[in-house]
Order: sequence, then C-alpha cells, then structure tokens
Amino acid sequence: MAQTMRPNSATSLFATDGKRHPLQDSLAAVTLVLGLVAIVAAIFDSLHLLSSWAGLVGILTGAYAQFISVTTRERFLTILGLGASAVGFFIGMAHGGLFGGIVG
Repeated sequence: MAQTMRPNSATSLFATDGKRHPLQDSLAAVTLVLGLVAIVAAIFDSLHLLSSWAGLVGILTGAYAQFISVTTRERFLTILGLGASAVGFFIGMAHGGLFGGIVG
C-alpha cells in the first residue's frame, strides 16, 4: 500500500524528510528575524540605518538559505523572511539609506 503512514521521526521542526538540517534551519530562522527587525525598524523614520542594514543582510542571508534549502518548509520560511527583509530594506532606503547622508 503506497499511502501508508510513516512515523513522524523528524528531528527538526522544518525537516519533512526525517533528516537533520541545522545550517538550513538556522539560516531560515536568521532570515526571519532579520526580516522582522527590518520591518519593525522601517516603521520609524529615525531607524532607517537599522532597517536598511538589517534588510540588506536579511536579503543576502535569505538568498543563500534559499540556494541551499532542502525541504519545502525551509523554503517557505525563507521566502517569508526574504519578503520582509526586502520591504524593510526598501523603506529604509527611502527614509535615508544605508549611510544616512554621511557618504555622498
């Protein structure tokens, strides 16, 4: 019977294949946290440095995490973090940019 239930012996919250993926899980979590920081900091005009840098690092981290991801759950969480990081980055850039008028 092809549809038999397999025991859920996944050692990770994100692993659907039953194997451990500590690097991929960590990168997905870091991308989500950086995206959240970028979005929250983008609400305030004076935090444009934090928002733009957290967004930029979140985009780079999320791109690498997406490149090496193994399971769909990791990809889903990485895409959420990437989207939040990008929105925070762009709003931070609109409010003053990465260097805040120091350069240029």
